[in-house]
Amino acid sequence: MKNNLHVFLGATVADAAARPLHWVYNQKKLLTYIKGKKDFTFLKKNKSPFYTIKTGKVSGYNEVGQVMFKTLVEGHENIEERFKKNITKNFGPGSMYWKNLNLRAKYRKVKDWRGIIKGPWIHQNIIEAVKNIKARKKLTGGTKVNESDGYCAALPYFLYGYNFNSIKKIISAVTVSKISLKYALAKFHLIDLALKGAKDPISEFVKKFKKNSYFKNVVEEIKKVKRLKSKPHPIVVKKLGMACSYPGTFNSSIHSIINSTNYRGAVLRTIKAGGCNCSRVNFIGAYFAALKGIDSIPKSWIKKTDSAKKILKQK
Repeated sequence: MKNNLHVFLGATVADAAARPLHWVYNQKKLLTYIKGKKDFTFLKKNKSPFYTIKTGKVSGYNEVGQVMFKTLVEGHENIEERFKKNITKNFGPGSMYWKNLNLRAKYRKVKDWRGIIKGPWIHQNIIEAVKNIKARKKLTGGTKVNESDGYCAALPYFLYGYNFNSIKKIISAVTVSKISLKYALAKFHLIDLALKGAKDPISEFVKKFKKNSYFKNVVEEIKKVKRLKSKPHPIVVKKLGMACSYPGTFNSSIHSIINSTNYRGAVLRTIKAGGCNCSRVNFIGAYFAALKGIDSIPKSWIKKTDSAKKILKQK
């Protein structure tokens, strides 16, 4: 596919595959949902305790990438400005995302309102970005959380060949957290190494950046994860981070990657560990698609992913 969009397809399909089990933090409960199933992707019945959307649709993480993809397909002038307009249109007032945000506020007083939300779930970074864009702030990215929205937003942009400095601007449109920026850039370097033919991009990254002060923490975290390689993935994820935040979401992703030989196995391993699987598979799916090519993505999974058709049209 042109512009390496098979990598974005890899992220999109993985997100849709994991989505019905998004944010299931009780690993024992999760095992009852997938009992007896060899393939527990695209579950027909939603099991996310927070929100429910139709199987085949993507989470809010991948959705912000879809918004960037749409912006790029429309043209390459004033990308940042148009991307921000499309964010407010897709996630802001008048959208289902915003309507459900207001419902969350209404149900906050109820002891356990989880599962009441029918439809998509808006993330903290996107809530802040929408408000900041509407207030015409120069820096529009969210500050309150260190999560993957910036990486997800910039993935299609990166694949169209834009340089690392301009990628920072796109990430910052959604999050200005220094931690989010650093780990997003680390992910892009890893995907870049995979696309350029590195057999082991993770080891290459460590070698390339071992004396780099900016990525010092990232390199140390990767080394720590490598030492835990032989431990069972669900146990390691519980230790490193099941939630959406960096560095946990990055470290848990690395553990899945180094224990998997292919796209399918890595996605299934990640889903089985529970928690914020969607934030992790958006990176893992992209990584394996970059490393092994479009044919590594199961065709039956592609067919089940609603957003896949638009990406495949860009051949």
